[in-house]
Amino acid sequence: QVQLVESGGGLVQAGGSLRLSCTASGGVFSNYGTGWFRQAPGKEREFVAAISRGGGTAIYAESVEGRFIISRDKAKNTQYLQMMNLEPEDTAVYYCTATDRFYVSSLAAVAARSPDNYNYWGQGTQVAVSS
Repeated sequence: QVQLVESGGGLVQAGGSLRLSCTASGGVFSNYGTGWFRQAPGKEREFVAAISRGGGTAIYAESVEGRFIISRDKAKNTQYLQMMNLEPEDTAVYYCTATDRFYVSSLAAVAARSPDNYNYWGQGTQVAVSS
């Protein structure tokens, strides 16, 4: 059973940066497609980014492309989300996720955007961006 633990959330001013981390135990990240989702109060969980098992393919939501970077450190079994030029609309709880239900790839971009296709989730970390 893979367990995911996020860290790195906090309060930041608009235009600032944060880096979220997600450490896995009970499994190796490179055996899974992994990603990040977020959920703002009163809204549905929203896709942010995903990365393939080998780390060669990354998929982003249009709202964050060019500002966020998803990456993975194999040696540390840790996934990151570097967030830059943050906007108040980025305020949400951010969740780390992993899946062995499908292969994250550019051909599976639609599947990568659905939370139903991920079977492991962290508890979430709060990100708040002030204007």
